Amino acid sequence: MKTILSWSSGKDSAWTLHYLRSDPTIEVVALLTTVNDAFDRVAMHGVRRDILEAQAEAAGLPLHVVRLPWPCSNGDYERLMGDYVREQAESGVSAIAFGDLYLEDIRAYREQKLTGSGLTPLFPLWGKPTRELGEEMIEGGLVTYVATVNPNKLDASFAGRRFDRSFIAGLPPGVDPCGENGEFHTCVVAGPMFSHALPIRAGEIVTRDGFVFADLLLDRSVG
Repeated sequence: MKTILSWSSGKDSAWTLHYLRSDPTIEVVALLTTVNDAFDRVAMHGVRRDILEAQAEAAGLPLHVVRLPWPCSNGDYERLMGDYVREQAESGVSAIAFGDLYLEDIRAYREQKLTGSGLTPLFPLWGKPTRELGEEMIEGGLVTYVATVNPNKLDASFAGRRFDRSFIAGLPPGVDPCGENGEFHTCVVAGPMFSHALPIRAGEIVTRDGFVFADLLLDRSVG
């Protein structure tokens, strides 16, 4: 089953790719990302386009980019994504996978929008306890850094930190260990889904539009 993977640059989508590749009935054929047209960065995560492209190269997959205007209305988003889905269905793709964990409303929205499109929505990580899942990722060799923090849900000092056991242990009560409620977003630099680690270094911490971003940089002096 030819499958597109919704790719945010973060740990959940990366681990979804790891899971999908263990299923002999599924062939992942491309990564799909939305990029903010004004800033040329991954929507919400704030990850630079060159890091996104380096991730796709390390995963050995083509990168499909849907460019979103800024600001982007829900109507604009649905129109652009609808066009993309139609193109993929016409090309022979039969499924699209997401790294969602347990938010029922988001899953229901995806399923409703894909009804009749020709693409079947897949949720390989759905329902997994998030603390156990986070520890599984770390144990499995995933290396990822916090790219974005919502300071209304988590202290800004968590921005730029590595997602590891000490990170999970230090989260305040009520914060999901995988950030499923939007507390934080991540950027993956290494793991079993990549052929090699990415040379990423931390840039400045900035606050923009109510979020705290760690401006991660691809170190071009390496390699």
